[in-house]
Amino acid sequence: MSKESINISLTKDEGLVLFEMLSRFCDSESLSVTHESEKIALWRLLCLLEKQLAEPFKPNYDELLNDARENLLPGKD
Repeated sequence: MSKESINISLTKDEGLVLFEMLSRFCDSESLSVTHESEKIALWRLLCLLEKQLAEPFKPNYDELLNDARENLLPGKD
């Protein structure tokens, strides 16, 4: 697993909206937008990640994504 980290900053409102949405996901394993603000918060999070990550723009992105997914599975420390 890569130990490299990135930093992103959310407003308190974005954090609260995302917290609620992700909490619902953890409870139901279903991710759905129930308020327009959730969509906006997700778009802003995506923009923040796009500014921090070079991987989505690399030719081997699919491989990098698969590796990252595998690395996050339990027991992959």
